[in-house]
Amino acid sequence: MLAVAFIFILIGILVKYGKMYFLIAGYNTLPKEEKEKYDIAGIATVFRNTFFGMALIIIAGYFLARYLNMPDLEWISLFASTLLGLPYLLIRVNSDRYKRPEK
Repeated sequence: MLAVAFIFILIGILVKYGKMYFLIAGYNTLPKEEKEKYDIAGIATVFRNTFFGMALIIIAGYFLARYLNMPDLEWISLFASTLLGLPYLLIRVNSDRYKRPEK
């Protein structure tokens, strides 16, 4: 489980600080004129924060499962982070907040 959390942290870092925006589904296929309509730095920040939060839930679930001797808690934390994180990410990024006003 910690490997999944590490991958989430790595993805967050790569998108935000490595400017690997091609990891954002659909953004890479947009024409240049369409890409300019979005605040990609803001979107990258949301990606970083969401993936870090998902990783934190997984890490907390891992250590809590070890402490309480409840191995199923690891899986519950993985599914909970996914069920909370992905919808949040999709709704937040697709909101009008990250669209630049048209000129």
